[in-house]
Amino acid sequence: MTEYELLVILAEELNMRKAAAKLYVTQSALSQRLQTIESNWNTKIFIRSQRGLILTPAGEKIVRLAREVVKATKQIKEEIVQMNGEASGTLKLAAASIAAQHWLPTILKRFTERYPNVQISLATGWTSDIMALMYEGDFHIGIVRGKPTWNGVRHLLFTDRLYLIDQQVECLEQLRSTNRPFIQFKSDSTYSLHIQQWWHERFATLPERTIVVDQIETCKQLAYHGIGYAILPESALRDLDRTMHKISLEDRSGHFITRGTWLISTEIAWQLPQVQAFFQVTQERLQ
Repeated sequence: MTEYELLVILAEELNMRKAAAKLYVTQSALSQRLQTIESNWNTKIFIRSQRGLILTPAGEKIVRLAREVVKATKQIKEEIVQMNGEASGTLKLAAASIAAQHWLPTILKRFTERYPNVQISLATGWTSDIMALMYEGDFHIGIVRGKPTWNGVRHLLFTDRLYLIDQQVECLEQLRSTNRPFIQFKSDSTYSLHIQQWWHERFATLPERTIVVDQIETCKQLAYHGIGYAILPESALRDLDRTMHKISLEDRSGHFITRGTWLISTEIAWQLPQVQAFFQVTQERLQ
């Protein structure tokens, strides 16, 4: 662990106990190391307080330099690995929450078993969050839902059909008369718009009752327990209860309503061996 890496972690945590745990050292050892670094710089980098650490003005400049050095060092190491053609180093992956929960674990299990020398750095969130991370350039691969607007590498991984699930509703026409609540989960705007467009094409009025929850799993469990009906992607319904009715969503022409899951990357990151290795594993899984 270089002094620059140590300073970056301290600046991220702003807490000696949390930073020590992340670095797998004792607080006293970390404190001594920080004192040595501050002595070498001949200035205070952090002010200690009961609430944690506070960066000094000089510390802000030093930490800014530390982040640049750490980032540049990682990039050079990855370029060296790329020259050697070996899948090692770090794979920085950002994935939409639905894909991260229902599709990614199997992929990562196979990948880590095959490439034990590759470390995984993973971030999850809504597709809009993942796109923002990819535009910032801090991740090698993004897994997003819905066809993305992206100028780099883009591959369709799989397509999900959308289903209405409920214990009582057996066909879509029953939605015109049912008073059961429509259970929805908070998601990125493109998914919500997808559902709204389908609804307005089929029905003249909005659902009489709605329940909105923050997670797709909560939405699914409420539907499983008979609280109301929900519209969910096929990948989230692998463990569908047999008591549930599962109805495909179709447009006016009879085509299934679907939503794609895409892999995106930059042209530079796409050349990395660990990125190519991950893509290969995804293709094997989907065959």
